[in-house]
Amino acid sequence: MCRHSRRCHSPAISQIPMTFTSAGRVLCVARDAEHRFSKRPVSEIRIVAGLGIEGDAHSGATVKHRSRVAVDPSQPNLRQVHLIQAELFEELKGKGFDIRGADLGENITTQGIDLLALPRGAILRIGSDAVLEVTGLRNPCAQIEQFRSGLLQAVLDRGPHGEVIRKTGIMAIARSGGLVRAGDPIHVDLPALPHFPLERV
Repeated sequence: MCRHSRRCHSPAISQIPMTFTSAGRVLCVARDAEHRFSKRPVSEIRIVAGLGIEGDAHSGATVKHRSRVAVDPSQPNLRQVHLIQAELFEELKGKGFDIRGADLGENITTQGIDLLALPRGAILRIGSDAVLEVTGLRNPCAQIEQFRSGLLQAVLDRGPHGEVIRKTGIMAIARSGGLVRAGDPIHVDLPALPHFPLERV
């Protein structure tokens, strides 16, 4: 059974490219103890199993996103760690936006992995010890438009069947702890078939 069974109604991904194995690396790490849109780049972050990033506002076993806390503070926290692919920044540069690591609130900026193509339950092994499990997509909200006018539209797209494509990275939970720094390699383990596409969490 899928760990996140409430979303397992989604059609399975028939094929996932198997080229993720060790092509990725960390470009930037960030955290912020306050609930601000952008986070603060730091030299290293400490992943804590079951909680997320030490010293970050979204660390915890239960949900920390303020709007979700208001609805049900006992919900499990599926958004402990936020990752964004640096390739998005290049795409946005072509649209007139100068975006850098941690600007969009991510904890880990990656390079060399198509994060959005990963299935739910994919495992990211970062550095020597940290292990994350991918839970879903980050859903861009009005705050991104307040950060840069026009940016919300720039990070959304439409798929071949009219479905919304959200490009602002993925969310994960911490399975094993460890330090993560810029330059650390990222290895991806895909879950057993069938694979399920990422949905917003």
